[in-house]
Parts: sequence; structure tokens; C-alpha cells
Amino acid sequence: MMREQLEALVEKFNTRVAADDRLRKELEGVEKTVVLDLKDGTKYHFTLKDARVGGILDGGADRADVTIVSDRQTVEGLISGDIGPFKAYATGKLKVKGDIEDLLRFRKFF
Repeated sequence: MMREQLEALVEKFNTRVAADDRLRKELEGVEKTVVLDLKDGTKYHFTLKDARVGGILDGGADRADVTIVSDRQTVEGLISGDIGPFKAYATGKLKVKGDIEDLLRFRKFF
């Protein structure tokens, strides 16, 4: 279930980038690997490259630019829009490790 939700989120993001010239230009030349580390031990990762996110892959990545640590319920709430990323972060339900510029870029996912 979680994987399908993440795949749908990636598809939505890629569609948005394809339709938004300004966003696409902002992402030009950016290559970042993101790891989603769920507290139940599940990990996924994906890479943003050429203004496009590839598929969701199982497991972590050796060199993550951004690591998102959360629980399944919070991530599902972020995807559904029941909770915003800033509220999740402020309440400690979402922890993010990475460069502030990268973090701001990935807020566009939600």
C-alpha cells in the first residue's frame, strides 16, 4: 500500500514538473537522492535527476542527499493532505536530514 501511494506521488510530481516551466528550470541540473526511512524498519529511496524523479526503490541508498525519517501513519497523512509537512516537522513526527535548500525543494512534493 505505501509503495503504491509513493509511486502515485512521484507520478503527480513528474506531471507537475512537465507542465510547469518555472519549476522545471529550477530543477535543471539538480541530482539528489532521497531516502524515506520508516520507523518500522522499511526504507525506500528515489533519485531526482533531469527534472524528473525515477521510480521508488526498496531499501536505503549509500549516499542520500536528503533522509526523511517518519512513521507510516504520518507519511500517509502527508500524502493524503491530512497533515502538512511543516506541522509534521514541528510536532516531531517528521525528521529530515539534509541541506536546507534541498529540503525546500522537496516540499513541492506535498
